Amino acid sequence: MGVIYILLAISIIVAIVFFVSFIISVRNGQYDDVYTPSVRMLFDDELIKENKEKSSGSNTTKQT
Repeated sequence: MGVIYILLAISIIVAIVFFVSFIISVRNGQYDDVYTPSVRMLFDDELIKENKEKSSGSNTTKQT
């Protein structure tokens, strides 16, 4: 029974360590994406065209 308490304590400590390391990495900007916004503008038109084609294609199938 004592082993369960030891394993529980160790797992809680490991979870806290991972959580603290995640918070530190977020605060330091580890997950900030600086590349995608500069490239997104190149692909926006293609996404809009695809959405219009899909919506116009779905309208013709609904009418029949």
